[in-house]
Amino acid sequence: MTNKSELEIRVYYEDTDTLGMVYHANYLKFFERGRSEHVRSKGYNQSDLFSELGLLFSVRKMNIDFIKPAQFEQVLIIETEITVAKGARLVFNQQARCKNSSEIYCKAEVKIACVDKETGKPTRLPEKFITEIVNA
Repeated sequence: MTNKSELEIRVYYEDTDTLGMVYHANYLKFFERGRSEHVRSKGYNQSDLFSELGLLFSVRKMNIDFIKPAQFEQVLIIETEITVAKGARLVFNQQARCKNSSEIYCKAEVKIACVDKETGKPTRLPEKFITEIVNA
């Protein structure tokens, strides 16, 4: 299997500004959905990681390149890939592109910290999780 996943998202009126373009902050929501679905596609869901293992994922850092605004009614593909999974961190590379033309609208590198739900401190990702999330 590949470490990449794709999520199809339609741009709704609520996602746009007064000019009918995706408001820049909404790409963060799109990318969050992409990361959640990517993890889910590997057989994990975040609520189980929380309740069973006491783990939370927290965004630590984002580098975003807003290339071109998507428009109302366009269908986007949110492509997500994990590039690093070790220690207490995950690094995702993501991009939002047009389904019809493959034109890239936004790219991001997202660094995620794995933290203990009780202490709020960084905690190592379980080895089984790392193996399955990267290789599944």
